[in-house]
Amino acid sequence: MKKNIFGLLIVILSTQLSIAQDGNLQWLDIELSNYEYPYSVETLELNIQEQDLQMRYMDVTPDNYNGKNIVLLHGKNFNGAYWQTTIEALAKEGFRVIVPDQIGFGKSSKPDHFHYTFQQLAQNTKALLDKLNITKTAVLGHSMGGMLATRFALMYPETTEKLILENPIGLEDWKLKVPYKPVEWWYANELKKSYEGIKKYQLVNYYDNQWKPEYDQWVNLLAGWTLNSEYKTIAWNAALTYDMIFTQPVVYEFKNITAPTLLIIGTRDRTALGKPLVSEEVRKTMGLYSELGKQTKKTIPNSKLVEIENVGHLPHVEKFDVFIDALVSYLKE
Repeated sequence: MKKNIFGLLIVILSTQLSIAQDGNLQWLDIELSNYEYPYSVETLELNIQEQDLQMRYMDVTPDNYNGKNIVLLHGKNFNGAYWQTTIEALAKEGFRVIVPDQIGFGKSSKPDHFHYTFQQLAQNTKALLDKLNITKTAVLGHSMGGMLATRFALMYPETTEKLILENPIGLEDWKLKVPYKPVEWWYANELKKSYEGIKKYQLVNYYDNQWKPEYDQWVNLLAGWTLNSEYKTIAWNAALTYDMIFTQPVVYEFKNITAPTLLIIGTRDRTALGKPLVSEEVRKTMGLYSELGKQTKKTIPNSKLVEIENVGHLPHVEKFDVFIDALVSYLKE
């Protein structure tokens, strides 16, 4: 009997750790404790909104440290791990690289209740820099991280030496075209997520139906969570951050940015929040990064624009060499 029970436990554990719809998908812990990041992960203890939360981060200081720092801010569907090649390249050039997982993302806490604002996330990021005694830094934000990086630069201009926005969302105000949906609507959508649905979204929206095997890992990270019994908590946090993005535009404040700014734009990108909620005619006017990059460059004082043709939402993944050359050149100016 004991032998049978032991065997059953082994089967259950093996299933949890390696169940897959595609043969490779791994069950993931709510804070990714069973997923290894490319560099050691440390913890910032935060007491905010009357709760104790943990903000995880990577802090990579190279032996040839040049005295310059850069913070990398991830997008909504990602976490700090997808910056691996960027961290390696920047560290090789002598930069200290700080890569936080924001609250609600990656290895950081997933609260049951939290009022998400870009101001709160920026304040958390500043608390991390204060802990690390960093008073000056460049700030790079991708996708949702671009909205956060913008808010950080507006709140802490004395800290932000340079601002880099890589295919940031929020270059347009979607609520002018898309009907508002409550958090419960976004939550219901998140609960429907599956490996197949996540991969299809990324295939169509990020990579123009041109898939490479190295993209699988970013699907597996999100899909692995759907196997978790605590997925409802993850889905609820995701819904809250959708509401934050939709209701807190930064586009009207680009003119107030004082930091020198670089826009790195993959012009094939068509990312826009709420496309399924509008007509085909309206949808065609949304997420036109080939136009939005140029418009934003005109709005942000002291800004430069690097457009990367035939690249979608993730230049640092899809065409890394072009992306990193533009980034390093700008940081060295």
